[in-house]
Amino acid sequence: MRIALLGAGRIGSFHAQTLSRMPEVAELVIADADPARAAALAGRTGGRAAPGVDEALAGGADAVVIATATAAHAELIGRAAAAGLPAFCEKPIAVDLPGTARALREVAAAGTLLQIGFQRRFDAGYLAAREALRSGRLGRVHTIRTVTSDPAPPPAEFLPLSGGLFRDCMVHDFDAVRWLTGREVTEVYARGSAGGAPCFREADDVDTATALLTLDDGTLVSATATRYNGAGYDVRTELCGERDQWVVGLDGRTPVTSAEPDGPAAPRQPWTGFLERFAGAYRAELAAFVGAVHGARNSPCPGTEGLRALLVAEACELSRRENRPVRTAEPAERAGLG
Repeated sequence: MRIALLGAGRIGSFHAQTLSRMPEVAELVIADADPARAAALAGRTGGRAAPGVDEALAGGADAVVIATATAAHAELIGRAAAAGLPAFCEKPIAVDLPGTARALREVAAAGTLLQIGFQRRFDAGYLAAREALRSGRLGRVHTIRTVTSDPAPPPAEFLPLSGGLFRDCMVHDFDAVRWLTGREVTEVYARGSAGGAPCFREADDVDTATALLTLDDGTLVSATATRYNGAGYDVRTELCGERDQWVVGLDGRTPVTSAEPDGPAAPRQPWTGFLERFAGAYRAELAAFVGAVHGARNSPCPGTEGLRALLVAEACELSRRENRPVRTAEPAERAGLG
């Protein structure tokens, strides 16, 4: 297979290393807004640099991996679809509902494959927890708690382009809850605070947030996130059932310290970031994409899942701004998509 990788930044570089080691990938063609960066990455991975997107997509590409800045995702998805090429795209498809829906319509019209990058679906812990929940081992799950905590804020210039904490960060939790349970979120009530650097307030964003989600079977989910967790990178999900309780993300590197006299101390090497914590999951999702393309199979994370998770994030942002519970159908109705 010949794969065109668009974007040679941090996540693009990681994907290039992964793709270059896959036996199914005979050639990797890399393009970036900075041609020199594309050339450098091609040199490190044995790929070939292309001067631009047009050149990367031309000449017999079999699939596209999109790892560019968010603002370019929707357009590149559309270009891949128009060329009849299956595509993997890092989340989000777009930062708003109309752009997301438009890109999905283009994919549907072309009849091509689109996989969205929700890597937690491919993490060993999340997979085990899903099996435990779906098999009935936990009994009726009545409460779910999610935590996503970054060790430090992103660059200030990233914030106005990110879509905000709910759309950029907590959308992973929203997707994971849906995927774990097989249920849909029907209503949210969200709050946020911005007590950190002024750049969050200047971007009309928050650095810390909490959301109460209600699933269609009545299960309650509390989701929290922050950009300020000096102890390290912390992603956990607790599934609380009548028979048992499971936790994803609790291991020897989880950046927590027990206050109990006989409890565990702080880890010596806490997780430092998402690429380290989810390295295996990132590799597994690309392997699934290549397998889907190579074997003409359905993707385990189709692009439509990106829209469903974004609807929850949009409802949370609306709830935060208007300080009220919001049905997840309301943002779509407001955007004329209902």
